[in-house]
Amino acid sequence: MGIVKNQSIKNSIYFYIGLLFGALSTIILYPNAFNSHPEHLGLLQIIVAYSTIISVFSFLGTPKTLIRFFPKVENKHQLITLAFLIPIIGFLLVLFLYFLFKDSFLEFIKPDTLELDELQSFTLLKLNFHLVFILVAFLSFFEVLSSLSRSLLNATIPIFLKEVFLKGMNISLLFLHWFDYIDFSTFLNLYISLYLGMIVILSISIFRKFSYKITIKFDEIESRKLLLFGLYVLVGGASAMLVSKLDMIMIGKLIGYKEVAFYTVAFFIGNVIRVPGRAIGSIAAPLLAKSWETNNKNEIKDIYIKSSINQLLLGGLIFLGVWLNIDDGLSLLPEKFQGGTLVVLFIALSQLFNVTTGVNGIIIINSKFYKFDLYFNLILLCLTLYTNWIFIRESSPLSEYDIVGINGAAFATALSVIIFNTTKLIFLYIKMGIQPFTFSTIKAIVLIIVVYLLINNIHFPNDVFYSLILRSTMLFALYIPLMILFNISEDLNKTLSVVWNKYFKKN
Repeated sequence: MGIVKNQSIKNSIYFYIGLLFGALSTIILYPNAFNSHPEHLGLLQIIVAYSTIISVFSFLGTPKTLIRFFPKVENKHQLITLAFLIPIIGFLLVLFLYFLFKDSFLEFIKPDTLELDELQSFTLLKLNFHLVFILVAFLSFFEVLSSLSRSLLNATIPIFLKEVFLKGMNISLLFLHWFDYIDFSTFLNLYISLYLGMIVILSISIFRKFSYKITIKFDEIESRKLLLFGLYVLVGGASAMLVSKLDMIMIGKLIGYKEVAFYTVAFFIGNVIRVPGRAIGSIAAPLLAKSWETNNKNEIKDIYIKSSINQLLLGGLIFLGVWLNIDDGLSLLPEKFQGGTLVVLFIALSQLFNVTTGVNGIIIINSKFYKFDLYFNLILLCLTLYTNWIFIRESSPLSEYDIVGINGAAFATALSVIIFNTTKLIFLYIKMGIQPFTFSTIKAIVLIIVVYLLINNIHFPNDVFYSLILRSTMLFALYIPLMILFNISEDLNKTLSVVWNKYFKKN
C-alpha cells in the first residue's frame, strides 16, 4: 500500500487542482461564455461524448489489456507494439463504418426538437463532425500511453495532463471565447488540439526513461489470449462508456442541446464526489493486477477495504460541501443555469454510493472473472437506456415529482449506478467471500449524518459569499477533527499527521 499511498497523495493533489479548474470553468466560465448560446456548450459536450464513446471501439480494449498483461509478459516491446498497432486498426475500421453509414447515422442523432437554434447547432455539428474523429484518434493514443505509464507504476503524469494541463489550458480558451477574441469554431479546434499536446508530453515523459524498440514479431506473447481479453474488455468498456455519456446523448436527442448545457453544469457539481475514487483507482489497478498474478488475496482484500473507507470519508466531505451549499452555489450562476438542484442531488448520492463500494470493478476486471464485467456492463447499458427513455420524456411516470427532462436523466443515471454497484458487491462476496464494509463504515456514515444535521440547522447570513465561506469553514472544522478523533481511517489519520508535521508543526 506504500506505492498506493504515495502516488494517491500526488494524484489527489492533481485531482483536486483539476476539480478547482473544473469548477471554475464549468460553474463560472462555461455558463457565462456560452450564456447567449447555451446550445453551443451542449454541442461541445455532445462532440466530446461521441468522441469518448467511439474511441472505446477504436482502441479495442487495449488500455486495460496492457495493464493486465504487463506484469506477465516477458517481452515488453512486443506487447507495447501490439498495444499501439491495435488502435490504428480499430480507428481505420471505425472510420470506414462511419463513411459507409454516414447519412443514416447523422439522421438518427438529429435532435427531435424543431427549435431554430437547435437545428442550427446540429448543422454546425454535421459540418464539424470530422473533429469527432480527430479527437477519437487523440483519445485512443492518449489512453494507451496512459496505461503504459500506469503499468510502469507512474500514474501521476497522465493525471497531471488530464486534470491540470487540459483543464488549465481550457480556462484560457474559455476566457478568449468569453471576451470574443475567438469564435466558437476556433474554440473547438483549439480545444481538440490540446489533446495532441498531451500525447506529445506523455510520450516524452515515458520514452526518455523507458527504452522501447519497435518490433514486427509477436511470437513471445500470447496474442490470441490478449485479443480475447481485449474483446471482452471492449464490449464491457463500450457499455460502461455508453452509460457514462448516454444521459447527455439522449437529452440532446429528446429535448435539445440547450438542456445538455444546463445538465452539464449541474452534473459536474454532483459528480465531484468521484474525485477520491479516481485518485485511488488509477494506481490501484496495476497493483491489483500484480496481486492476482501472485494470487495474493489478502492484499486484494486489504486494498478493497481501505479503498472503500478512504473514498467514503473523502467523498462524504465533498458531498456535504456540495449539498450544504447547493442553494447559494447555484444562485451564483446565470439564471438559465440555476435549475439543476435535483440533478445535483441524484448524481451526488449515486456517486457517494459508488465510491463507498471501493475498487470492486477494478478487482473484477483484473481477476479470472473478468468476463463477468462484460455481462454487468451490458445489463447496466440496457438498464440505463430504458430508464433514461422512460424518465426524460414528458410522459415520465414520476413527472408529478418533477422527475422529468434533465431531472429524469439524473434519476435514471443514479438508479442505474446504484443497482450496478450493488450487483458487483454481491458478486465479489459470492465468488471471493470479500466485501469492503467494516465497523468503520458505520462510523463514517454516522459522522456524515451528524455533521450535516449540525450545520444544516444553523442560520447563516443572507449574503451568499459570507454564507458559503462560513458554512464551508464550519464543515472542515467539525468533520476533520471528528474523523481523526474516532480514528475511522488509519491511512487518512497518518496522512494528515504527516502533512501537519511537515507544513504546520513548528520546530
